[in-house]
Amino acid sequence: MSRAKRADKIENLQLSTRDLKLNPVSKPYEEILDGMSLPRSAPDVRHEMICDRLHAAMMASVANLSTTQLLAPRTRIQVSRATAIRPDLALLTTATQKLFLAVEIITRGDHNTDTVVKKEIYEQIRVPRLWMVDPRYDNVEIYHSTEWGLKLQGILAGSEILSEQLIPEFQMVIVELFAAAKAD
Repeated sequence: MSRAKRADKIENLQLSTRDLKLNPVSKPYEEILDGMSLPRSAPDVRHEMICDRLHAAMMASVANLSTTQLLAPRTRIQVSRATAIRPDLALLTTATQKLFLAVEIITRGDHNTDTVVKKEIYEQIRVPRLWMVDPRYDNVEIYHSTEWGLKLQGILAGSEILSEQLIPEFQMVIVELFAAAKAD
């Protein structure tokens, strides 16, 4: 996909802060981690803007892939009897209904849950791909599952391109992912 085409695609995905205020999708939610209830606060506007951009780009990229299913943001996924998680973005393999890609957008005041606790859960269930999106530093950590656990493949920032080899249509420039909302 050409850079101009990607830019047009991203431009069409951008939401204004007015749009987000008029259409609030954020609500508090709950995750169950090792049998313990973990109430989570509603994500802030920037978190939701990043989540919306990722979902729109991913939806366009997997629309013609019969092997992959994109879930709605923070859909509950039961990964064991005692654990139910709600990733910001989740891709399942259609054949097995297993989690293939989990994306966590780190929450400023509650980053330990995403960066430590849930990352350990993803490692235990051997999720093939994990992206940790960090709005605090405008970067994305890419992890791949190995026989020894999750391995950091890289940290993307600025003009680097977020992509996944197994989803060839998906490409997003990091700076565009974190760009401020259009002025009203």
